Amino acid sequence: MTVQPPDNTTEVREAHRFDERALERWLADRIEGLEPPLNVRQFEGGQSNPTFWLGAGERAYVLRKKPPGELLPSAHQVEREHRVMQALQDTDVPVPIMYALCEDDAVIGTPFFVMQYLEGRLFWDVRLPDLGRDERAAIYEELVRVLAALHSVDYEAVGLGDFGKVGGYVARQVRRWSDQYGKSRTDDHPAMEALIAWLPQNVPDSDETSLTHGDYRLDNILFHPTEPKALAVVDWELSTLGHPLSDLAYTCMLYDVELPKIGGLKGVDFEATGIPSEQQLLERYRQLTGRSAIADWPYFKAFSLFRLASIAQGVYKRSIQGNASSPEAHMYGAAVPFLAQIACDLVGVKP
Repeated sequence: MTVQPPDNTTEVREAHRFDERALERWLADRIEGLEPPLNVRQFEGGQSNPTFWLGAGERAYVLRKKPPGELLPSAHQVEREHRVMQALQDTDVPVPIMYALCEDDAVIGTPFFVMQYLEGRLFWDVRLPDLGRDERAAIYEELVRVLAALHSVDYEAVGLGDFGKVGGYVARQVRRWSDQYGKSRTDDHPAMEALIAWLPQNVPDSDETSLTHGDYRLDNILFHPTEPKALAVVDWELSTLGHPLSDLAYTCMLYDVELPKIGGLKGVDFEATGIPSEQQLLERYRQLTGRSAIADWPYFKAFSLFRLASIAQGVYKRSIQGNASSPEAHMYGAAVPFLAQIACDLVGVKP
């Protein structure tokens, strides 16, 4: 029986086509039992690194590659994604099995890796409208549990001691995303300029380091088809050694925003829906990680919104250039001033 592609795939988009036979030849030497020919389909969604479903006989795989075209120097690092997921194989953080990494542009045009394909559920709408109250609560409990597990990983023990710098993460990230925003700027946004001035002058004194995902949110977790259990955390492009509260704040932006396709939790009746309030989620994280408190919370939230706005600006710039991973990338231009203004409001900064 030949494996069939999932419903959330399409034909490979014109801008992302590559030599499928060259890929087939390369994989045949590296994945035991691979049955050609490959059936290649592109997953819908994904704003950064295009992702593909590979069918080969009765087995399926996932390929993730850098996009074509001119790229920012530190962006789209699929090599880092592969490395961190490989390192987390035997931890409490669920990740797919890694099969192969190719850093040679000559094979299909850009570096890529191939990993295990897992059948499960992705929740794009954070309000989980199709689930009942108890399952919503269980899904969010799992969301927090896995994040706490990630921040509890001994990164040196799993071979990631050099995966980033220890200490000073927030200040470096403010500089990095200010620079990335500058390189991708297409319009003037006073709120972004205000944050670029304010954030480096108000970095919290407290500092700590853990392994961080960098884009930890509900739709980057593949859940079991019928159970509120995480099968795999994906999209590790922005992972590094960083401040754990930056990951937590990025997740908790849901409580302040409405985003394209993802939605938001602003105005939700938490008691009725079973979704935890922000304070309940923070308290559960604090318990799971053994922290005494969560300090400087408004700053971390504002910083995370600023970073997301910078990412959105990059997606929008790629849409103008014609090499974004999603045909809906043009929508992200409007998100930039919206997110930046929310960040300014949280910390009392006037553009």
